[in-house]
Amino acid sequence: MSKVIETTVYQLDELADAAKEKARDWYREGGFDYDWYDAVYEDFQQIAEILGLRLKTRSMRLNGVGSWQKPCIWFRGFWSQGDGACFETFYSYRKNAPRRIREHAPQDAELHCIADALQAVQRRNFYQLSAEANHRGHYYHEYCMTISVERDSPTYQDMTADAEDTVAEALRDLARWLYRQLEREYECLTSDEAVDEAITANEYTFTATGRRFG
Repeated sequence: MSKVIETTVYQLDELADAAKEKARDWYREGGFDYDWYDAVYEDFQQIAEILGLRLKTRSMRLNGVGSWQKPCIWFRGFWSQGDGACFETFYSYRKNAPRRIREHAPQDAELHCIADALQAVQRRNFYQLSAEANHRGHYYHEYCMTISVERDSPTYQDMTADAEDTVAEALRDLARWLYRQLEREYECLTSDEAVDEAITANEYTFTATGRRFG
């Protein structure tokens, strides 16, 4: 024999503080099953192009027919030692990179330093340096990138002694920078204010203990 059971449900702002925290935890556990990092990736791709990087891509199948080229960027975070970000790319000299990066991100001193370091080492090597970075291993951080540097000199001049280390460290600094942007974006999206706004906008309801009802 069927029974009708009545349950009182609440909006988020009607819950007690402890129940609100439980409701927020529910949202944080399941509310990020989408590519929330897309905006960070898009900005990173613009910055990479300014600095002279050509990010490698991999073919990804679309639902149905066809495929698209996804940039080779990876990250893992944000709670454990060894978390980080990395990417695969080709690099070569890009004219006016320091000026253009300041136009793109006028307040970002870290990016300015990276652009300046690449510009300086290229100048010492007559703008003939190129590099390639590849991911290796099962983790995703700056030291999972193997970086090779070459000098394309028509007279077969060797690189300056600091060239390989300088270029490699600049690319690793860029991976560290990317990870910090991802971390900031995640912290913003998972803040109480952002979670409360999302829960309210979606009109989720909860029991008095903060358990999701509908």
